[in-house]
Order: sequence, then structure tokens, then C-alpha cells
Amino acid sequence: MTFTKAPQLATRIERWPIAGSFTISRGAKTEAVVVIAELRSGEFVGRGECTPYARYGETPETTLAAIEAMRAPLSQGMDRSALQTAMQPGAARNALDCALIDLEAKTRGVRAWDLLGAASPKPVTTAYTISLGTPEAMAEATARAAERPLLKIKLGGDGDDARIAAVRRAAPKAELIVDANEAWTPDNLARNLAACADVGVTLVEQPLPAGRDDALATIERRVAVCADESVHDRRSLEELRGRYDAINIKLDKTGGLTEALAMADAARALGFDIMVGCMVATSLAMAPALLIAASARFVDLDGPLLLAKDRDHGLRYDGSLLYPPAPALWG
Repeated sequence: MTFTKAPQLATRIERWPIAGSFTISRGAKTEAVVVIAELRSGEFVGRGECTPYARYGETPETTLAAIEAMRAPLSQGMDRSALQTAMQPGAARNALDCALIDLEAKTRGVRAWDLLGAASPKPVTTAYTISLGTPEAMAEATARAAERPLLKIKLGGDGDDARIAAVRRAAPKAELIVDANEAWTPDNLARNLAACADVGVTLVEQPLPAGRDDALATIERRVAVCADESVHDRRSLEELRGRYDAINIKLDKTGGLTEALAMADAARALGFDIMVGCMVATSLAMAPALLIAASARFVDLDGPLLLAKDRDHGLRYDGSLLYPPAPALWG
């Protein structure tokens, strides 16, 4: 779309304290550091939020600089289609892609899903994450969330069989998915998968390091295995066949909602189940991902629930039930 006025770009880094801390196999953090892109055209402002991830070589400063580098092309009318080739997939492109969608929807007076020809989002059940810790600490945290229908358990390698068993005892009725964040090895893969199968875990996310996951093609996968760090955009899908049963689509990896929607279609055509995930971030980052959630087998959009405070006009969570965004937030 060509806007009446070429959009003016504003950017900033924001820091949002986490309630307590958030721990995975790579370490712990106490705040979510996000980058905001705002595009103003006349009276309308479109917003996008991204979370730079060091695992992919991103920092808040480099992400901010990458967005700022698009200032001139944006002022000359660059649209979402041109953005896909002007920037690589990643957090920076995500913020701009979502901001452009938000701005166009507001300018046209329609909701983002109608603009994109996507299904209208409905309330969905999101996973709730239990951070990595000792079996005792994880069981304690799980007990406080045991009434939630879907729990996502962060694992870390050695001792994961004990963690899995402790969590299941604390939440006997919840559906469990686990995320090893690349912390397992070929040597403990079979043992850990068996421990998951024994307690009825539904899905294991990224057990082995990306690029070193060949063992998944030769082992009996008693539990479905989902790619996260191993999958970014459509180009990475084909090589995952035979090793993974599902893929985790995160907008910060795909570089925005435009690619994420196309990727979801391509993944389903290849026989993959879809999981839609997130980084720890505010509701502004979750809202666009709800357009993927409508057709996802697993939804993991609990980022705001892990924060001490969400932004104004944040998404409505009723326990684990997540509702579509209001226009004041996004789209």
C-alpha cells in the first residue's frame, strides 16, 4: 500500500522487568529487552515489537541500527513486499513488518486479519512456562500452576529425567510439553525421550543443537519432536523432514508475520504440525502471532504472563485462555 504520507519512523529500546527470573539451559534473565518500531502516517501510528536474541547474534543495539537503516527506504514508500528482500529474517524485520501491517490496517479502517486474508483470531489456550531449576524447585513452581491445562517445561540436559518426573507428580492432569533448548546430546537423547514418554509428555522441543540433530532421523521418536532453533523461515523446512514432527514458528525468527503466515502454509503442506511461540516480551509482540495461533496445534504465547507488568491495552488472559487484541494494542 502507498500511504497518503510516507511513514515517519521512530525507534526505541524498552526494558520490562520479569516477575522473578526466567531460566533456560543458556542462563537466566530478570528483564525482557525489546525494540520498538513505530511508523506514523498522518494521524495513524503502526507499531511492532521484537526481542533480539543473542543465540542468533542479535543485540538490542544492532537490531535498533538495522531498523534505523530502513529509514530512507520507508520514507520513499517501501512496502511489506519490498521489506522481505531488503532485510534478512530476524528480529529487526519482524518489528518493521508488524508495524507496517498495523499502520496499513489502521489507515484502511480494517482489522489486520481481514487485511491479510487470514482467519479471525479466536480465544486460544496458551502454554504456561516453568523455568529450569532443580527438580524440587520446578515441582514447587509447577504445583502453583497445576490447574493450567498446558504447561511448557524448560529442561537443561543432565538430570532432566528427574525434573520431568517431579513435574508430572506436581501436575498430574496437565498436558506437558518440554523444551530442552538444544541441551541434550545423542548419548542421553533416548533416555530423556523415554522419560518424557513414560509420563505422557506430548511434545519435545529442540532436544539437540541445531545442525547437530542427525540422531533424530535414526532414533524411535516415542514423543513428537518440534524444531525451534533449527527452523527460521521457509528455506529451512525441507531439510527438517524425517527428523522433526512439528515446527515452532516465532515471528522474531521468521522476520515478521508476512513470512510466518507463508511459512505455516508451507509447513502444513510438508506434513508438519505447527507450534506458535514467543520470546519473553509484552502483549505488543504476542498480538500478531495470534494470527498463526488460529491453526496451530500448540500455542505458547505466555510472554506477558512472565512479566512484572504488561504495557497498556495489553492482551486479555483469563487463566491460560488468551483473547484477540483490541485495536488500541495492534492490528
